[in-house]
Amino acid sequence: MTDHTDVRQAVEDDVAELVRLRALLFENLGGDFFNPSSAGDDWRDALAAVLREKLIADDAQILVVDGENGLAACGIGTVEQWFPGPHSRNGRIGHVIGVVTDPSCRRRGHSRAIMRGLLGWFRERGAVRVDLYASHEGEPLYRELGFFDHPDPALCWRP
Repeated sequence: MTDHTDVRQAVEDDVAELVRLRALLFENLGGDFFNPSSAGDDWRDALAAVLREKLIADDAQILVVDGENGLAACGIGTVEQWFPGPHSRNGRIGHVIGVVTDPSCRRRGHSRAIMRGLLGWFRERGAVRVDLYASHEGEPLYRELGFFDHPDPALCWRP
């Protein structure tokens, strides 16, 4: 692992590389839920459009680390305004929307540096909680950074 990793905000010129890295994330997660056989490739165009919007949005932060031949790693964070309650005084909930490192650039501290940058951004935005879904490989890093099991079971529904 390197002692220093330069993390920067993504720019529009990074969009193609961000799409490439996000595709790697879904390949690694596997299974029909994350990579359904019926998906096709049109999701990549939709992702590129949303990335371009979120690059300038106040509710998202997209951080990257440059590699020798493109991006080495990326991570995305968002903050949503939920309804406040006793467990969430302002209702601002952060979400880590995937941190992924190119396989040729792993074990160099890129994900850790991106996560530290995202956690600082969540603090600046007043997030009272940050949620994420961890891969088996990423879970030790997230636990080291202070993440713990959520008290509620995660359920989902697809229309």
